[in-house]
Amino acid sequence: MASEPAGHPLPGPRPPIPRSAVILLTLAGATVATFGLAAVSGIFTPAFLAFVLTLCVHPLRQRLQRRGMPRGFATGITIAAVFALLAGFAGVFVAALAQFSALLPQFGPQLSQAGSSVSGWLSAAGFGPEQVQSVQDSFNPGRLVGFVGGLLGNITNLVGALVIILTLLILMAVDGSRTPALLTHLKAHRPDLVSALDGFATGVRRYMVATTILGIAQGLFNWLVLLILQVPGALLWGLLSFICSFIPNIGYFIAIIPPLFFGYLTGGWPTVIAVVIVFGGINAVIQSIIQPKFVGNAVNLSETLTFVSVLFWAVVLGPVGAILAVPLTLLARTILLDSDPSLSWWRPMTGDRKDLEPFLQQEDAAIRAHRSRQGRRARRGAARPRPGGASTA
Repeated sequence: MASEPAGHPLPGPRPPIPRSAVILLTLAGATVATFGLAAVSGIFTPAFLAFVLTLCVHPLRQRLQRRGMPRGFATGITIAAVFALLAGFAGVFVAALAQFSALLPQFGPQLSQAGSSVSGWLSAAGFGPEQVQSVQDSFNPGRLVGFVGGLLGNITNLVGALVIILTLLILMAVDGSRTPALLTHLKAHRPDLVSALDGFATGVRRYMVATTILGIAQGLFNWLVLLILQVPGALLWGLLSFICSFIPNIGYFIAIIPPLFFGYLTGGWPTVIAVVIVFGGINAVIQSIIQPKFVGNAVNLSETLTFVSVLFWAVVLGPVGAILAVPLTLLARTILLDSDPSLSWWRPMTGDRKDLEPFLQQEDAAIRAHRSRQGRRARRGAARPRPGGASTA
């Protein structure tokens, strides 16, 4: 066999990359991706919202096609359904904001009085005159109306984002008609990725459907309660509670602040207490007990991770990022963990309890057994006779 020329050795196998280097590269890539998303949030946020809406209406098209409707007609119906939902929501939202703009000037004296009261409390607490005056000026109805006007101006500037959403809804709906064939083709090459994407789509749909249904019920209930309590702007606060229902853990606390404030201006402390008891109690039950039960089963995210994801995506993408925090976190887990079976052991750390159920059952059984042993010991001790011959029973 001919010898290899000197100075030209055969290339051997490359040494494996150290795990620490892989972790550092992953963190670096995630950091770059985060800053990149923040830089293009004006494009990414509406695009991802359109993607989520397309996922939610995709089963409707599949159901229509299974009944024999042509693909083009089924796609057109799903697009019309999403457009109708967006148009209805936008109409109610603009009407509610207009009501808020007309509502503030009516409470000029009450706002000034509340500002004076707060300023007096701050002065008694030792704050300087500049800080106290700044707080008192913030209760000026003119400044609040200017803030709302700026908000409306931002909404006007979001027409471009709305155009992006509507355009992508059409394009994604058309492309979605070929998604089953695309996944079938991709499954032959990357079956784990296809399985992860299917799980992501199912989880997002369940989350959006459960949250929307509970949010509508919550918004209607809040609207009726505030109407009964005669709190101004009941429609606006009902809509706000519906929107905030998509913000896990902290949405309720955001939604209750304006009703408390305007309830205090119109009815004083009795109205505030009534809002806290009725509005707060029912909403706390919905968001703290009912919603986590259904939504938690749909997404399998831990409470801590869900809360941190709300804060993280709100910083990266703004207020809409907080609303889309759960779908965004599910997408990140799908890409980083679910698509690679070798990393599936990380899923329990994100809140998936499927692999932990045997261990949790063992712990529960051990606790019950320990409690049973303690009960038997207590009963034997109670039945043991005392030195005088009398039983302790």
